[in-house]
This record gives sequence, C-alpha cells and structure tokens, in this order.
Amino acid sequence: MNSISQLWRTTTVRLTALFILIFVVFSVILLGYVGFQSSIELQRLQARDVNWEVRQFENLYERRGMRALAIAVQRLATQPGPGIYYFGKPDGEMIAGNFHAMPVDVLANAGQYSFTYSPDIAFDRRNAPPPTNRDEERQDHEREGKLAHAVVRTIILEGDFRLVVGRDIVQRRNFTQIIVRTMSLGVVGIIILSAIAGGLTARRVLKRINAVNKTSNEIRSGNMSQRVPVTKRNDEFDQLAIGLNDMLDRIEQLMQGLKEVTDNVAHDLKPPLTRLRNRAEAALRDGRTDEEHRQALESTIVESDRLISTFNGLLLIARLEAGSNSEALSPLNLSEIVADVGELYAPVIEDAGGVLETDIQNDITFNANRELLAQALVNLLENAIKYALNGEHANARDGNEKITLSLTRHAQQIQIIVADNGPGIPAQDRVHVLERFVRLEKSRTETGSGLGLALVSAVVQLHKGSITIEDNEPGVRAVISIPTP
Repeated sequence: MNSISQLWRTTTVRLTALFILIFVVFSVILLGYVGFQSSIELQRLQARDVNWEVRQFENLYERRGMRALAIAVQRLATQPGPGIYYFGKPDGEMIAGNFHAMPVDVLANAGQYSFTYSPDIAFDRRNAPPPTNRDEERQDHEREGKLAHAVVRTIILEGDFRLVVGRDIVQRRNFTQIIVRTMSLGVVGIIILSAIAGGLTARRVLKRINAVNKTSNEIRSGNMSQRVPVTKRNDEFDQLAIGLNDMLDRIEQLMQGLKEVTDNVAHDLKPPLTRLRNRAEAALRDGRTDEEHRQALESTIVESDRLISTFNGLLLIARLEAGSNSEALSPLNLSEIVADVGELYAPVIEDAGGVLETDIQNDITFNANRELLAQALVNLLENAIKYALNGEHANARDGNEKITLSLTRHAQQIQIIVADNGPGIPAQDRVHVLERFVRLEKSRTETGSGLGLALVSAVVQLHKGSITIEDNEPGVRAVISIPTP
C-alpha cells in the first residue's frame, strides 16, 4: 500500500490519470458521434429503399393492376430480411404481405408512421423460406417476449386500397448495440492499458528520482564523493544528473578549498600573530626606552597591516569565486587597460634592472571589470619583478633580464601573457601556485602571503576564462585565456 501511495503522489501517475480521463471522454464522445451518425445514415438508407419500393409498386399498379401488385408484394414479403409489407382492401382485409396485424391508425391515412409491435403475432410466416440471421434475431425477440419497432409508409391507391411498406429497425438497433458494446470494451481496454503504461512509466521515473535521493542522502551523511548515476540514454534525467554532478563537483572543490584555506590560515598566520604578541610582551618589559617602545609599536603596525592585507585578499577571492562581482562587468577596451598597466610598471621594472617589452593589439573590447583585471595584471608583474629581478636569481643575471606583456585576439579567444626569463617554476608546482597560501620553498624568504596568483585565478574565473603557468625556457609564462562570443 505504501508503494501504491507513493506512486499516486508522483506527478507522472497523476498526469497519466488525467490523460486517461481526457482520452476516455474523447473516445466516448467520438464513438457516440460515430454511432449516432451511422444510425442516422442507416435510417436514411432504409427510408430511401422504402420510397423506391413504393414508387415501383405505384407504377406496377397503374400499369398492370391490382393482381400484379398483389403478386409482387407477396413475393417481396416472403423474402428474408427486415422488410414489412401489407396490401389490403378498404375494409382492412389483407390481400398480400407478411404483416397481418397492422395498426388501424396506420391504415387510416397516408403518411409516415413508426410503432411498436409484438413479432409473434404480427408476422405471417406462411410459405416463408428458411429463416436468415435477421429472421432468427426477430424470432429471438419473439421467444423472449420482446417488442420490436417498425418504420413504415402508407399510401392509398386508386380504389381505396392500402399499401404499407416499411422496415423492422431491429437491424439498426442491433448496430447501435454493437457500437455501444465496442465502445465499452474499448474504453475498458484503454483504461487498463493506460493504467499499466502509466504505472510502468511512474515506476521508471520514481526509480531515477530515488537514485537522486539516495545520492543526496549519502552526501548529507558526509560522503562527498557520491554522484548521481548517468545512463547512456542521454535523456532529460541524464541531463539533470550531469548538471547535479557538476554542481556537486564544484561544491566538493569549494569545501576542499575551504579546508585548505583553514589549514593554511592556521599555518601561515600563526607566526605573524606570535611575533606581534612577543613584540608587545617585550615592549612591556622594564627598562625599555621610549625609542624601543616606538620601534615595537611601529613593527606591530607593519605586521598588523600585513595581516589586514592578507584577510582582505582572502575576502576578495571569496567574493570573486562566489560571482558577487559578475554584475560589475561592462564593455571595456582591454587594449587601453593593458597598455596603462604596462606604462605604469615600465619604470619600476627598469629600476629593478630589467626591461618591459609590450605587444598589445589595438581595439580589443570585452565585458570586464577594469579594477579587478588591472589588479590581476599588477599581481603577475609584481611576481615577475620579485622572483625574476629581485630574488636570488638577481645575483646571477646577465643584463638581459626582461619581462614581456602581450595582448592578442585569436578567433574567439583573447590571450593576455606575462612572461619573464627568471628561474621559473618546476612543472609539478605550476598548478599548485594558483592556490591560496601556496609558496614555494625558494620564495619563503620573500615577503608575501601566497595569495597573489590565487587572486589572479579568481579574477580570470570571474571573466569565464582560465590561466595556465607554462615554461618560458627559461622563466615563467603566465597565459590568461578568455573566450569571447
């Protein structure tokens, strides 16, 4: 019962039930209309046959007289079928025919009549041939004591003789009953087959939905690796499953990133906080001069500013990954933005002992955020200056140190490249340097929080692009690729 109740609550079963109801009503109306029109057509054909026979009898009576008419009527009266024939005198005595109990009002005046009669007393079966199917049906009526129905036409011939020609409409009624029985069987068959089809469809749909529910329950219990099953049919449920799995992958990545951020924050922010405490404790010791107190306060402020900058970077990255700045995108000339950043940092690079080379294609426009994109370029240039010009590699430079900044557009893709000829990054670390708080061992002695490239990655993701770190042989080549419509 619980399974049946669960099936009935599904939208598929309810829609199937509604479809069955609509189809049954439509079928009843259609079959009823077909039966009604068929009955009308059969009645019209019977009336046409009656009128045709009446005209033939009238012509025969005019040409050959009463005897010939009586013989013709009697011949047709003995034929099997639903025909009703009566030819009688003015006083009501039947001369020929097969219906000897004709109602008085039918014989009184000419016209169309319909009446009910009892077949066992109305038909004259003398000299009749063996019964046909229709006669057997009429005899069944007689045995069962049922009444029959007739539609006749009465004419008054010369000499006041009465001629009645008609049809027993049992055939028409049997035809209507066949239609009703067929319609009833059809409706029952439609209901049964539709119910079976609806039940199978609902069970199949429910099975797919239960798979989604099972996956969500396992994920809620802590198993983030579970995914919704995808079949090879590639139907709408598979499309939904693919979308849900992509969302779950993204959630798992964010949760993993959150865990890594928590671990990195605890690891990288504990030393500066410890230094702050130690300096404050040292400043409170006895015997300290005012100058020493001042130096302690200044170093505390510098360390605090560094911590605030780190937290601001974390907050900005979180907002970018959440897409909260996506509405701030507007059509911009990227060529002008890249050129402005290059012009701003060319003197800085020269002071550090290097050269900035630019290759900027003109009039490249795209929906972007000016401040964020400029900040990403600044971070890349700052990294290149720090590690290619001012780092340990600076002691062994040969005077050909350069940093390149380029902007090009190829087909449906924009590329921004920042490259240097410094020491480079090992291949196994080129993906990890884009994560938060990741700093290579050789850069541990440099100031920084390890958030610069993570911020660049978040900005690029906001613009629906990607960033890759490549080998510049020697040096590092950071490639930003942004697809365009």
